[in-house]
Amino acid sequence: MKLLKGLVLLFFAAVLIVPAITSTVESQAPTAAPTGFDNLTNGHTDQATFDANKDAFDEVEQIADGLGPVYNAQSCRECHQNPVTGAISQITELRAGHFNGVTFVDQAGGSLNNDRAIDASIQERIPAGNEVRTFRTSLNTLGDGFVESISNTDLANNVAAQPAGQRGTLIAVAVFEAPGQTRTGRFGWKDQQASLVSFSADAYVNEMGITSDLQPTENTSVGNSVAAFDTVPDPEDAGNVDVQAFADFMRATKAPPRGPINASVTNGNNLFNAIGCNICHTPQFTTAPAGTVINGGAITVSAALGNKTIRPFSDFALHDVGTGDGIVQNGGQGSRNQLRTPPLWGMRTRDRLMHDGENVNRNESILRHAGQANGIIATYNGLAAAQKTDIINFLNSL
Repeated sequence: MKLLKGLVLLFFAAVLIVPAITSTVESQAPTAAPTGFDNLTNGHTDQATFDANKDAFDEVEQIADGLGPVYNAQSCRECHQNPVTGAISQITELRAGHFNGVTFVDQAGGSLNNDRAIDASIQERIPAGNEVRTFRTSLNTLGDGFVESISNTDLANNVAAQPAGQRGTLIAVAVFEAPGQTRTGRFGWKDQQASLVSFSADAYVNEMGITSDLQPTENTSVGNSVAAFDTVPDPEDAGNVDVQAFADFMRATKAPPRGPINASVTNGNNLFNAIGCNICHTPQFTTAPAGTVINGGAITVSAALGNKTIRPFSDFALHDVGTGDGIVQNGGQGSRNQLRTPPLWGMRTRDRLMHDGENVNRNESILRHAGQANGIIATYNGLAAAQKTDIINFLNSL
């Protein structure tokens, strides 16, 4: 009987203790994501693996590797390298199509117009009748492993809390590595990708002309086959070896670090929030807990990426702020003049701004906003010159 009573007491003690332990784990405060322009891993992979994947990201592709036949660049770093591999650059791509007053239609072969070709006879040039034309600047990929680890729910809740007039649009896009599965888009100027593997496969074929198991079909030259010039059997990246290395490199990069912060920067930050810029340029997210399964079951959030506070200054949603490029990709015709809110982290490394790189200073970029941002820009215009300077100093600290 004493033994039985003892077991009962132990049982109830265990019941009381387990919730306390569970509560401690669940209530652990998030930690700040590591930042730095230092070519060091964030811990998602070890440094040796990070370096090997960075080498793949840096590698200059040749025709013998499957480059082209039409392409834009010979390596990932060509578009993502300032100040370190994985960041941004001044490189742009060119897209075109036609708007008939109701519907946007891609130019023949797709809206992307490749700037280079391995043979002059297949050089792409925009055909007549495609009056919608835009350049798009390269995007920063540093810290994108943390962005990939934000839950769909957190993105949706953030957008739902925005005022109706400034509310963004989130779209579900296919996850290439998980056939039949979709996820909230967050990468690319049109939110056209949701995972870094999908992003890598898409960029490999569209920017370098190298096919993979996930994107096995070569691009055309304005709709015309380039098979006669394609001497390497498809898929050229069999087994998605390079695609996976690119994705794992980006997942292991640190987020862009802040620059010096002084009184002007702090005041500019406060003004940035006060006038409403932070509605779309959401300052902060916390990534999903380690162990969360994402990308249609294709990957689990690692300890290095999970439960981390990041400060990207983006809601990763589509908005019409009067600067839309007129191109439709994954978001349907309603997204024609919408663009993803560009994350502002790392902004101090950029000298060409907005989606097309046509603005070269912060004030011009702010004043170019319209549409959903009209009220905010009106408030900005009413600020004193010193207050505007503080906001610009804040942006230059990011």
